[in-house]
Amino acid sequence: MIVDEAGLRSVGVRLSNVLRCGDVIALSGELGAGKTTLARAILQALGHRGEVPSPTYTLVQTYPDLAVPIAHADLYRLQQPQEADALGLDDWLQDGALLVEWPERMGDALWPMSLWLRLEGAGKDVRRLTWAAPPAWNTRWPAA
Repeated sequence: MIVDEAGLRSVGVRLSNVLRCGDVIALSGELGAGKTTLARAILQALGHRGEVPSPTYTLVQTYPDLAVPIAHADLYRLQQPQEADALGLDDWLQDGALLVEWPERMGDALWPMSLWLRLEGAGKDVRRLTWAAPPAWNTRWPAA
């Protein structure tokens, strides 16, 4: 799918409509590809009205008061996959969902039920969005 910035926001709204507790959305792509833009769109569509900072330095930003509570993680700075264990991301899957930027930094530890979205075309007006959807998402994505 080819999307511009407005298209990314539209995808974020569509995803927010089908997001459930226990879901993981893995956002992959080079720097500037639009991962944080898409995460912001999801969070805003779920009801967040404040600023949505990139969690690059904090590693995880939490949004517990949304329709679906969200932990937004940016794993860019991780050096080893096991460093993700210290972030407590598993705890969010009981009562909320995860948005994970740079999921490849987790190696094989990424949750197998994750919806994997890949953005290509950093710095361009339009980007290519591809996905890998596990069976749990088959009736929700891309039909959303």
